[in-house]
Amino acid sequence: MTIKLLGSRFRPAKGIDQGILDNHRELVDSINRRGILRGSLTLGALTMLTGCELGHDGSIQTALRAVSEFNDDVQAALFRPDHLAPTYSVDQVVKPPHFNAFYDPEDVRPVEASSWKLELSGRIADKTPWTVAKMYDLPETEIIIKHICVEGWDYIGQWSGPSFKLFLEKIGADTKAKYIAFKCADDYTGSIDMATALHPQTILATKYAGQPIADPYGFPLRLRTATKLGYKNPKWITAIEVTNVKPGGYWEDRGFNWFGGI
Repeated sequence: MTIKLLGSRFRPAKGIDQGILDNHRELVDSINRRGILRGSLTLGALTMLTGCELGHDGSIQTALRAVSEFNDDVQAALFRPDHLAPTYSVDQVVKPPHFNAFYDPEDVRPVEASSWKLELSGRIADKTPWTVAKMYDLPETEIIIKHICVEGWDYIGQWSGPSFKLFLEKIGADTKAKYIAFKCADDYTGSIDMATALHPQTILATKYAGQPIADPYGFPLRLRTATKLGYKNPKWITAIEVTNVKPGGYWEDRGFNWFGGI
């Protein structure tokens, strides 16, 4: 017996109440958007993953989250730290970049360059906060890559800023740690794995198409990685933590896959 995951529709197996599944539509949809387990989930597989009966609300939630976590583990195992994503030419760059956030552009709260500081915590030797000027003094790496949103749209962008790997080395971060967590000026939170942070196409972007990133696109600092979906690239970053404790994130805490790879 199976639970079919087809777009935003899914059918329960015999004995599973449709109302219970409907209550978890967001989580099912998030698994289906980027999941490797497309087409169907067997009740047997769900039961083995969770060790519980799938006859009530809590068990369904546990089962679906177990599948999502399994998907994360497989994506992480398949990730190649030196494999480069496709790059594009300057004439393909979209100007300005596409705005995306969990709110409308008119609700953006601009960041003042004079007062902005990047706070550092966790497994980092030098936790001295960084200013905009100090960030701009670092050597720049430019990447022209495709931004891919979990909602199905994409665009090609031209980003530049310091290599994240270079930055982590500069602050004495423990690159053997597992995770990087971010906090942002708009109350967004996010996190990535260390392998992605060290990837050669992962940068702390300060510029777009050769100009400082403006609002509403994330001034003065946003993560840009070629190996993650859009929601894994936080904007208006104000704090970075290096940790071995797996962090969540704004969308991850709402059921999106944590790994978020492409």
